[in-house]
Amino acid sequence: MRPRQLPIAAVLCVLAAGLGLAAFVDWQPGTIVTGVAMLLAAGLRLTLPTRQVGLLAVRSRGVDAGVLLVLGFATVLLANAIPEA
Repeated sequence: MRPRQLPIAAVLCVLAAGLGLAAFVDWQPGTIVTGVAMLLAAGLRLTLPTRQVGLLAVRSRGVDAGVLLVLGFATVLLANAIPEA
């Protein structure tokens, strides 16, 4: 694996863990881990240079990080806001 693709591989591993949790254990912790994967992607996009983020760089740094932060926080907050049945 190329070093440029390590950030997206890390995010995809966390995302796969979240989806696995949601599918096989319970939807709420899985959704929280999925939101954390988006927050991880935003953190990597903000801290790493553009040459090193690989496929995480789609638009400008601010737009990428802003969208990922909003989606990540919204996912975690909504997962915590819905009461368990």
